[in-house]
Amino acid sequence: MHAPIRSAAALLAATALCSACAAVPGASATPPARATVQSAAATAPAAPVVLLDPGHNGGNRAARDAIDRPVPDGRGGTKPCNTTGTATAAGYPEHAFAWDLAQRVRARLEASGVRVVTTRGADDGVGPCVDARGAAGGRAGAVAAVSLHADGAAPSARGFHVAHADPPVHGTGPASRRLATALRDALRSGRFSPAGYIGRDGLDGRDDLAGLNLSTVPTALVEAGNMRNAEDAAVLASAAGRDRYAAAISAGVLAYLGR
Repeated sequence: MHAPIRSAAALLAATALCSACAAVPGASATPPARATVQSAAATAPAAPVVLLDPGHNGGNRAARDAIDRPVPDGRGGTKPCNTTGTATAAGYPEHAFAWDLAQRVRARLEASGVRVVTTRGADDGVGPCVDARGAAGGRAGAVAAVSLHADGAAPSARGFHVAHADPPVHGTGPASRRLATALRDALRSGRFSPAGYIGRDGLDGRDDLAGLNLSTVPTALVEAGNMRNAEDAAVLASAAGRDRYAAAISAGVLAYLGR
């Protein structure tokens, strides 16, 4: 259900100088002033930074001592550093789903001019812990953070939901709810059904998720579907299904950014 990735960088700034003109009969002998022209790259606003947090990690299962270590939960208590996540009945793991989905969302956002930073750079490591994931958006200067997961509920339960911190901790509550709502609306537009077993109308206010509690930037957590449900699992485990999720999630992020 929930956990780091790779960081990105760079804008270019340049100036171009106008070349001297040829002499014109009757013109002043004083050479024309050199004109300085700022390039479009120098005047364009910086690309917004979005943090993507693909849940869990492929090495977590073999490092139980590390991931069971208690870390701050953002509300005065502690939680385990991380978990292994869930899997489909056929064995497709949540960490692999979240990693693949993050790459697809990243590609779409970057194609739209968004700079993407991730909380982990591969799917064979351990962690990072949920407190580090929560702090990652602020460290990266992100304008929004989206955590990517799939649920492990009862096999009869179906549908996606989007979690946000409630009550908020760092004053980002209204913006986090707007982000969660934009993601919810985009997933519905992408023909995904909101969960009927948790939250309300696809949104779920939570006070127990450390990554949400500790974030100092607007953040939401997408549970894309229930891996233990056969119908949801068929979509989650397929490349075509993950591409549909990526299209919807990136559309939700861009809608939140007003792009």
